[in-house]
Amino acid sequence: MKEYNKLVRDKIPEIIKNNGEEPIIRVLDDIEYKEEILKKLYEEYKEVIESKTKQETLEECSDVLEVLIALLEYNGYTLEDLIKCRNIKKEKRGAFRKRLYLVKVK
Repeated sequence: MKEYNKLVRDKIPEIIKNNGEEPIIRVLDDIEYKEEILKKLYEEYKEVIESKTKQETLEECSDVLEVLIALLEYNGYTLEDLIKCRNIKKEKRGAFRKRLYLVKVK
C-alpha cells in the first residue's frame, strides 16, 4: 500500500477504484483544508517551475489555477472577484508584460 497523505481532486478516488484499487480517504475540516490547500498550491508552484515544455507549463498552470479557485472559494471569493482585484492592481501598478527588472534605486 502506498501512502500519499495529501489533498486530491474530487474524482481521484473514483479513478483509483476504476483502476482496481481501493482508496482510503477522509474529509478534511476547515482548518486542515486550509493548510492542505496551501500545501497543494506550493506543490503545484514547484511543478510549474520544474516543467520542461510549453505544454507541461500550460498543464501545471492549469493546476495552479484550480488550486487558486479552491482557495478563493474557501475564503468566500470567486474567480471573478480575483479578476476584478487583478485589474485594479494592474491599473494602479501595471502588469509584467514589459519584462522590467529593477536593479536598484538611487
